[in-house]
Amino acid sequence: MDWTASFVCQANGSTCTFAESILRSCGFRTGLFTSPHLMDVRERFRLDGLDISEEKFIRYFWWCWNKLKDRIGDDVPMPAYFRFLALLAFKIFSDEQVDVAVLEVGLGGKYDATNVVRAPVVCGVSSLGYDHMEILGSTLGEIAGEKAGILKKGVSAYTVPQPEEAMSVLVQRASELGVSLQVVQPLDPQKLEDQPLGLHGEHQYMNAGLAVALANTWLEREGHLNRIHVKHSGTLPDQFIKGLSSACLQGRAQIVPDPQVNSENNKDRDSSLVFYLDGAHSPESMEMCARWFAHITNNDGTQTCSLEQPHTDRDSRKFLLFNCMTVRDPQRLLPHLLDTCAQNGLHFEQALFVPNQSQYNKLGSLASPPSEREQIDLSWQLSLQKVWENLPNGNKGLNDANSGRTSSVFESLPLAIKWLRETAQQNQSIRFQVLVAGSLHLVGDVIRLLKK
Repeated sequence: MDWTASFVCQANGSTCTFAESILRSCGFRTGLFTSPHLMDVRERFRLDGLDISEEKFIRYFWWCWNKLKDRIGDDVPMPAYFRFLALLAFKIFSDEQVDVAVLEVGLGGKYDATNVVRAPVVCGVSSLGYDHMEILGSTLGEIAGEKAGILKKGVSAYTVPQPEEAMSVLVQRASELGVSLQVVQPLDPQKLEDQPLGLHGEHQYMNAGLAVALANTWLEREGHLNRIHVKHSGTLPDQFIKGLSSACLQGRAQIVPDPQVNSENNKDRDSSLVFYLDGAHSPESMEMCARWFAHITNNDGTQTCSLEQPHTDRDSRKFLLFNCMTVRDPQRLLPHLLDTCAQNGLHFEQALFVPNQSQYNKLGSLASPPSEREQIDLSWQLSLQKVWENLPNGNKGLNDANSGRTSSVFESLPLAIKWLRETAQQNQSIRFQVLVAGSLHLVGDVIRLLKK
């Protein structure tokens, strides 16, 4: 199928979102495949910037399922979850006749399901860090070797500044393929003509710079540069600025005032309980998340995905709502988060550790939430709490460390949310700012509860 020639294939959800938004703003019909989803599997498949409709998703799902089921046997099993979704994405984008499909690589690259695209127009590798180490390797060199698997002979490739260990592996692989690997610098904010990026955090300028290079290369290779107009060399085309400023991806530097507490308070007051959501789950992303949270709360500014929040002069208290998968190392995650916050003058009043709700409603799962009488296994959350309490800054809240507990473990996320709401309602003169981090699954669970 010749439609595969129009793929931009790369390895970071934020960069993919920026690239898709740019190309859509240039007037093209776009398809975007990302992972994971937060609340609904349809979030993984975007057509022209919107999640695929339920009607279309059901139709394409069963078409793929039935085609595969007719061919499975003892030697050919049904594809695993992510591979099936990748096949579904190819079917959707092909039948919907998108002009360009942007694919976020799942794990690694070399053996990723999206890597069956043999001739993408351009590939990009975003910032590499210590993520998915249980699969990709324990060193940056090993991880980079897996990520470099998406590079293709004769296909333009871009990356961003990387640690030397990772960059040397990427350069070597590109050299073996005869590919010129170009390093893209972070986007200069002045090129946006005072428009903010749609995705917030200083690290997003790195992702935006890579997205601009990917989109520009696709436009050039496909002969569409005549569609864009640059007013002068010091700025970006209007379509690029529009795409970068309107990009939206849930769960990344997203700010959500609690609708229940804030609706019960005086309408003229600003939000009493606000959740700051970021799915950071690697040491590097934890550091970026902490910088964003410290900056946005210290300045009382806010906006993400067109959500704005008024300025406040009230006292505020910072809380951490945290969980991570058991394959993650909290000894690597929590210190990065806590130290970066402390360096920026931010200390948490209390850390709350909870299990994910989504473990009970995964696609194909027969698990159900435990009943009230059934004992819940909180051993992982208790171990997270222990790591936190043993950190140098872990017992330094805004108040004196002896004035109260600095961490708590809750049996469920709804109980933690309930406690936060009750505490905010009892202290309406104080603004409660809650950072939710460590897991995109946790972020999705919080969004789902807040929307109820």
